[in-house]
Amino acid sequence: MPSQINSPAKQPFLGDGLDPVRFEVIRNALVAITEEMSATLRRAAYSTNIKTRGDFSCAFFDRQCRAVAQAFAQPSHLGSLAHIVPRSIEKYGADNLRDGDSLLTNDPFTGGVHLNDITLITPLYYQQELFGFMANIAHHVDVGGGAPGSIGISTEIYQEGLIIPPILFVRDGVIEDNVFNLIRSNFRGVHEISGDFRAQTAANRLGARRMQELLGKYGAQELRSYMDALLDYTERRAAQEFSQFPDGSYSAESWMDGDGVTDEPIRFTMTVHIDQGKLAVDLSECDPQRGSPTNATFSQTYSAIVYVLKCLLSPDLPVNDGLYRLVDIRTRPGTIVHAQHPAAVAAGWEVAVNLCDLMFKALAPAMPERVVACGKGIMCNLAFGGSHPETGEYFTYYETIAGGYGATIRNDGMDAVQAHFQNTENAPVEETEYHYPVRILRYEMIDDSEGAGEHRGGMGVRRDYTFPGHQPSFSILSDRADFPPWGLFGGGEARPAKYILNPDGEARELPSKITFTVKKDEVLSVQTPGGGGCGDPTTRKPEQVAADVAEGRISLQRAQDVYRVAVDPDTLELDAAATARLRG
Repeated sequence: MPSQINSPAKQPFLGDGLDPVRFEVIRNALVAITEEMSATLRRAAYSTNIKTRGDFSCAFFDRQCRAVAQAFAQPSHLGSLAHIVPRSIEKYGADNLRDGDSLLTNDPFTGGVHLNDITLITPLYYQQELFGFMANIAHHVDVGGGAPGSIGISTEIYQEGLIIPPILFVRDGVIEDNVFNLIRSNFRGVHEISGDFRAQTAANRLGARRMQELLGKYGAQELRSYMDALLDYTERRAAQEFSQFPDGSYSAESWMDGDGVTDEPIRFTMTVHIDQGKLAVDLSECDPQRGSPTNATFSQTYSAIVYVLKCLLSPDLPVNDGLYRLVDIRTRPGTIVHAQHPAAVAAGWEVAVNLCDLMFKALAPAMPERVVACGKGIMCNLAFGGSHPETGEYFTYYETIAGGYGATIRNDGMDAVQAHFQNTENAPVEETEYHYPVRILRYEMIDDSEGAGEHRGGMGVRRDYTFPGHQPSFSILSDRADFPPWGLFGGGEARPAKYILNPDGEARELPSKITFTVKKDEVLSVQTPGGGGCGDPTTRKPEQVAADVAEGRISLQRAQDVYRVAVDPDTLELDAAATARLRG
């Protein structure tokens, strides 16, 4: 087994004239500014998706459009901001901006991702000179298109909503009314999206003010020197850690369900090449892009790969351009992982989260102590909307559902979490029912959904919806109904996803990608997968199995059949003698 990767000395070598103490103060001040931007955006937002679930990110870029600091809350936005900011500035032209302006964009083919993720970019000036850019990206609950939530079944980008090229949204500190009115005329749920746009504007404005204060303290020249040193320091540290990865080529493949338009599964293949500290990820043999929403832009693919690399490196490694410089991803334009215009990309994050698990799978032989088995393997995008039965106003709601995390060779997977770079929070039943015309009848972990193993995977989640007094449109863009999450090193598969209409009646199973109308009194049950297990289930400590049975995670029958552990049905305590016979 490869040895643990050792972190380099924390004391950075900065060169002549730079103070390590001041370096740390400035480094943390930059991150603190982006985190304060995040707090502002979240508290000012209107939609549950942003204010409660936290589906947004904030960052600071220097005048060369290099990522310098990012609030590390939404790893899925790592590649989003790193690509869309420089490409948007290049397309619009930095010379066409002035102090008090902000650009708005969501163009998937100008470095963006799916249309719901909208980026606001604000130039920062100091003493009449461009110093950098404040940026944030937030997932809006609706951007128009053919279905509420803008995540319906589509075949090209034009069906998915309003495409916003880099345009001037704020001029001299004031939102451009004509642009704002155009956007609101195309989006559903005007009240929420209006508040969310204003929250994005406020976050960038606060970030610019804090950066002005930092510039006033240190001056532009000194701050630039320390920012350059920060990026170089990050690059050196990341390169040093890459140099300890074992050389070789490591391959894996995986499959997704049908793409939403056809039932033909989607094949992914990945090879990770490691050669004396240089790492390249080859995705060029993945399937061609589809005429469906199940395609990813290069930025979405990039985010997935960078997330996995960050997991394999030291936790305190800064996230900035210094790391991004070392990322080598090889794709073939026109494939499912590098879709070209006019591909639909609403389900692109489903592709990306699959790549996260696939990369851990590929690297399992090389770094078994640092990888995880397949998690729930889905974002599980859900959206519904229509006319509110009480007010008559149009409403739209969007969320994703948690599931099981994959196990490791040391630990069980976490239960009921938003796995990997998703990292969003639970939408509480009380808040959801208070603000939207929906009733959530069940919200619970699913028994026997874990992937069995010496360390078991996490538990999946069931959430049942019904809509009294109206018949909304409901969209699911998810996966893992046909291909369950896998285990590692002898661990078992987890229970696959299930999407069931009227689970306590006719129980009709739905595909993992669908847009349909929920009729009066119907119930939709969304059941997410657990996480894959790690290691032989019959080597799991009997006491742990008995505890899972007592807590309702695993049934008596599963404990006996899969783990070879006997639990007394009356006391729910371990039957040591019977277990010894089962395992004998």
